[in-house]
Amino acid sequence: MLRIVFDTNVYISAFISPHSKAEAALLLAVRGKVELYTSVSILTELARRLRDKFLWEEKYIVELLKYISRVATVMKPDIRMRLLNDEPDNRILECARVCNADMIVTGDKHLLLLKEFEGIGIARVADFLHTFRTETT
Repeated sequence: MLRIVFDTNVYISAFISPHSKAEAALLLAVRGKVELYTSVSILTELARRLRDKFLWEEKYIVELLKYISRVATVMKPDIRMRLLNDEPDNRILECARVCNADMIVTGDKHLLLLKEFEGIGIARVADFLHTFRTETT
């Protein structure tokens, strides 16, 4: 089973845009078709962005984080990386390394430019969905 890590932008798209590709990707994890991993740092960044950029109320943020925590395995990486200038991007890489992910799913251009990280593929949501369909047929 594919082990994946979502960047915060994938979670945001999944919950802000119903019937989006990001929602389809999340539903694969909800249905147990892939193993989704996240970290406390990723969830903290997600909460901050929902609060600051999308003006979500705290009670909805808490509900969302609880939901994700039921779907994903929440990691607490014991490593600190400084590969990229954007600190939240480094948290994604840390989580992916610690959980031995097969793929990072993101829309972030800095992560996508890497193409892969220590053997872990880095893909847009559409490419992840295509890969999933190809590997399961």
